[in-house]
Amino acid sequence: MPNQFWLSQLQKHRAIAVIRAPTFELGQQMAMAVASGGMQLIEITWNSDRAAELISLLSYKLPDCTIGTGTLFDVQQLQAAIAAGAQFLFTPHVDPAMIQAAVEKDIAIIPGALTPTEIITAWTQGASCIKVFPVQAVGGASYIKSLQGPLGHIPLIPTGGVTLNNAKEFLQAGAIAVGLSSELFPKHLLKDRNWQAIAQQASHLTRQLE
Repeated sequence: MPNQFWLSQLQKHRAIAVIRAPTFELGQQMAMAVASGGMQLIEITWNSDRAAELISLLSYKLPDCTIGTGTLFDVQQLQAAIAAGAQFLFTPHVDPAMIQAAVEKDIAIIPGALTPTEIITAWTQGASCIKVFPVQAVGGASYIKSLQGPLGHIPLIPTGGVTLNNAKEFLQAGAIAVGLSSELFPKHLLKDRNWQAIAQQASHLTRQLE
């Protein structure tokens, strides 16, 4: 069952590298760097350069990794992402038609939600997990903790404010996993193409979350 596989991957790896790449080559190098650091869940945002092609290429080049996509806004984008081989789908919002389309194809879908109402709505419509975004704006790890009482049965993935330093706090607060983007790829390291330093950051994060 794809959903069970997805949840088991989250419980095993606990962190998703979110790559928003302005060029195809950069996206490829960013993915290879975090993969060499031990991260196995990689999201290529759909607004990256040649996202579909990049997802296909990385699925082939990184067979041990689970490659998915995010920043999907409608059913057409979602279907194109599935056709490209995306193994999980993140959206910034709750769209019943998109959730339904993913469920029909047996692909994990993780809609973005913030309030308890949005989270429960997405979950009851068939979402695999819920992306709590932007979590920092509403209190960070303490917000995730405060949701555990009524919503502890719903797997939550906070993003937007998760750092290398606070990632573990989110897991301790009850999140199933976390998503990181700019924190993993600081501008100065990208500018210098310092892939070794990025791999080391990924490795440091992976060890912290074990």
